[in-house]
Amino acid sequence: MKAAVPALFAVALAALVPLTQAPVAVAAPAASEAAQGKRLFLRCSACHAVTASAPVKVGPHLQGIVGRKAGAVKGFGYSPAMRSSAAVWNEATLDAWLQRPQAVVPGTSMAFAGLSKPADRKALIAYLKKPVP
Repeated sequence: MKAAVPALFAVALAALVPLTQAPVAVAAPAASEAAQGKRLFLRCSACHAVTASAPVKVGPHLQGIVGRKAGAVKGFGYSPAMRSSAAVWNEATLDAWLQRPQAVVPGTSMAFAGLSKPADRKALIAYLKKPVP
């Protein structure tokens, strides 16, 4: 009977090993996705900063963009179309915006052709959720 306990313990331990490894496998793609987004953001950084304390650029800063109403950065000179937009930046609106800004806010002054690849848009949004300068 005593020999059965260690064998049972070994079976139980073996069953737990895949459970402890699963979060590592799931977490890794998110980190690499945000890293890819940071690389993609280099295209945006000519006009946008990711922190409110950065020097003012051609476009508004993007700190806190996810969940923010469009045209809401105080002191930035938005186009009339953007100021009157009812859009709130969430994953869906950002995805549409990054694909084709004029389709989301017709008349916007943002000159950006868009990102055609859904994976690129997803990665950029992942970065913008928690950007690191």
